[in-house]
Amino acid sequence: MTKERVISTESEEPVVESTSEAKARVELIPGLSAANPEERIAAVEAEKAEIHDRMLRIAADFDNWKKRARKDQADGEARAKESVLRDLLEIVDGLERATVLWTGGKEVDSTSVRAGVELVLRQFLLKLAHYQVKPMQAEGLPFDPRIHEAVSQVPSAAATPGAIVRELQKGYLIGEKLLRPAMVVVAAAPSTA
Repeated sequence: MTKERVISTESEEPVVESTSEAKARVELIPGLSAANPEERIAAVEAEKAEIHDRMLRIAADFDNWKKRARKDQADGEARAKESVLRDLLEIVDGLERATVLWTGGKEVDSTSVRAGVELVLRQFLLKLAHYQVKPMQAEGLPFDPRIHEAVSQVPSAAATPGAIVRELQKGYLIGEKLLRPAMVVVAAAPSTA
């Protein structure tokens, strides 16, 4: 004859476990096949302590991984910034050379200054292209609020209404993504007054 005991009363019907089922369940835990209840308790406590230590080590490993990942991300961002800034320093060098020539006490004609500035601008645009930054063409195209920022409208008989008649500031793409919208003046229908 097996004894039965109630192990849960939360549901409508109590769950009943026989003594033989309880022994079978306890024997599934390693080290609990001993008949002495004190040995069973000690084995369960030892297993609990081992699991607790393992969980603490896993939590510490995870915290270390998070710190390492944050540091790696910060280092990567710093390297990317350094690379871009190093390229920009070449542009600064060119502008400094131009200002030294300009203020060097010699007479400098405007065409040579203009040529120097255009050279620096070409160098700058090449550096931007290296980072997949390219200017957008806006003038003459229809206004698109996703890539253009209209700052004014002018009545124009020569352009179709809604077309861009003047670009005040260039817009740029980085890859296929908008980096900066173009500031434009948009044509409006001429007034009929």
